[in-house]
Amino acid sequence: MSDYQIVTKAVPTFYFVGVTTAKSSIMKVFPRWMAAWGRPDVIIEGIDHAIHDAREAYRATVSQIKQDPLSLGALVTTHKIDLLEAAWDLFDDLHSSAVLTGEVSSISKRGTELWGHAKDPLTSGLSMDAFLSDGYFGKTGGHVLCFGAGGSGKAIALHLINKGDAADRPQKMIITNRSLGRLQKAQAMVERLETDIVFEFIQNNDPQVNDQIMERLPPGSLVINATGMGKDTPGSPVTDQGLFPRNGIAWEINYRGELDFWHQAMAQKESRNLFVEDGWLYFLHGWTQVIAEVLHIELDEQTFRRLGEIAADLRPSLVYVPRSTSTARF
Repeated sequence: MSDYQIVTKAVPTFYFVGVTTAKSSIMKVFPRWMAAWGRPDVIIEGIDHAIHDAREAYRATVSQIKQDPLSLGALVTTHKIDLLEAAWDLFDDLHSSAVLTGEVSSISKRGTELWGHAKDPLTSGLSMDAFLSDGYFGKTGGHVLCFGAGGSGKAIALHLINKGDAADRPQKMIITNRSLGRLQKAQAMVERLETDIVFEFIQNNDPQVNDQIMERLPPGSLVINATGMGKDTPGSPVTDQGLFPRNGIAWEINYRGELDFWHQAMAQKESRNLFVEDGWLYFLHGWTQVIAEVLHIELDEQTFRRLGEIAADLRPSLVYVPRSTSTARF
């Protein structure tokens, strides 16, 4: 008997656990994908939680998925770490990826068992490999600066650590975070692994200090916004005056919202010879991998391309808006 009120679903239901789920393109994309995958009976339902929500709120969500037969599973964004910390005992098994990273982005069922996976190491890797050439760090000598030590930040670190070719691994990766707890957990994960990457962990919530950290990077470096700022919360981890690395890459892992970081990078695209990537490909990999896990269906490269084509016209348009204060130092 559950301690929470369980809603008995009448149709197979896939949940999206996030913050502003109704605004996501997935709400329109999902029915198209289900038709293409031959599962038009499956619907999607959003569950919005406050950032760092109450423990009982997360447990209620996980209990709904576990106890209701037609609640098939879920994709989790933003709450990946908090949800697992609150409901660890409700899972019957956790994939090694979830244990290592301390997060779940995928909740699925195997028979009567509830499983948790951390898909981000896979999906962030697929996304990053799409815009990084083979041997990129060996050729450029660039470092990696990741703003944010949450689920995506840890996943990106794990992906780089596991790269087999030394030329695909940066010599150094810096991870910054506003809160100390998340930073310490990311550091603890890295310290359990063998790696030749030099990691530096910096607690900071001042965008001007982040500017200084970014400006010390060598040319060709990769700068990542994995904070949720510009989507789940306002702003950017850097100021309009911060200088991106010359000949480098700026990766905004979100695809919707104000995307301040993306606009800041676009302002320097020509003057700093900067390659700017948004989060649409990450969105596609993240969703398709979790849906395949939850529905126990095959996902190959050809299927992924077809699903991307089906979703393409629903991609929010990104139009760069010049910032009047952002050209002084470029």
